[in-house]
Amino acid sequence: MPRQNISTGTPWEKTVGYSRAVRVGDHVVVSGTTASDETGVVYGVGDVYAQARYIFDKIERALNAAGATLGDVVRVRMFVTDIDQWQAVGRAHGERFADIRPVTTMVEVSRLIDPQHLIEIEVDALIGAAP
Repeated sequence: MPRQNISTGTPWEKTVGYSRAVRVGDHVVVSGTTASDETGVVYGVGDVYAQARYIFDKIERALNAAGATLGDVVRVRMFVTDIDQWQAVGRAHGERFADIRPVTTMVEVSRLIDPQHLIEIEVDALIGAAP
């Protein structure tokens, strides 16, 4: 099966050696995604809800580049630095996935790569799985 690597062109992808997303067959995996833009500026500093919404927008663009949609998402993993903020994160997740209902995990981590990052999200999608 051919492999398609999706890049957003950030300098970190080449330096660290990763892709924003990878598609193999009908399976698309989106890398851990934070609320940083392509230049490293963090969006929604101090606001996990704003960061989650921004991240879901980035994830949607990566999925689209691979030929998938949010509707094709079957798994979401969310890593948060403060689990007490789960309701704000859950609200952002629900705005995108209430009708799709992928399996979802949210866990607290001690920190992320930038202290301003409050959340990191990764997803798995199966093209054609949209409800």
